[in-house]
Amino acid sequence: MTGMQPTRGRKTRSGPESVDVHVGGRIRVRRLLLGLSQERLAATLGLTFQQIQKYEKGVNRVSASKLFELTRALDVPVSFFFEGLSDGDAVAPGPMAGNSHEPLDEELIMNSKETLELLRAYYRIADTDTRKRLLDLIRAMNSEAV
Repeated sequence: MTGMQPTRGRKTRSGPESVDVHVGGRIRVRRLLLGLSQERLAATLGLTFQQIQKYEKGVNRVSASKLFELTRALDVPVSFFFEGLSDGDAVAPGPMAGNSHEPLDEELIMNSKETLELLRAYYRIADTDTRKRLLDLIRAMNSEAV
């Protein structure tokens, strides 16, 4: 069929759509924060772990019904999966200034295994005052480094 333009949101020859990659990344982040394996999440949704892998990479698009099931399985609102997207269906730049020399990509940071481990450990601290003091310490260390 010649002359047909790819429709917005469809996979093109250049790879997955940025929205699908973003949604998949949000699935991965939440799954890891909850300490779920791909196998366990897949079993909950009646899928294979390979399908979860494809969702997380943005290779396969998540249907509306599966996205709804994911909200329940991952205990998040639907909006969680779209946070950080711009109106133009691309991931909003949103760089964070990690130091005065080089901006850091927030998406890259949030998908790092180290970040997720740190967040899990932080929220395992039961005492809220201790958590607040730790956060204050980290902020103080960051301001000294600049």
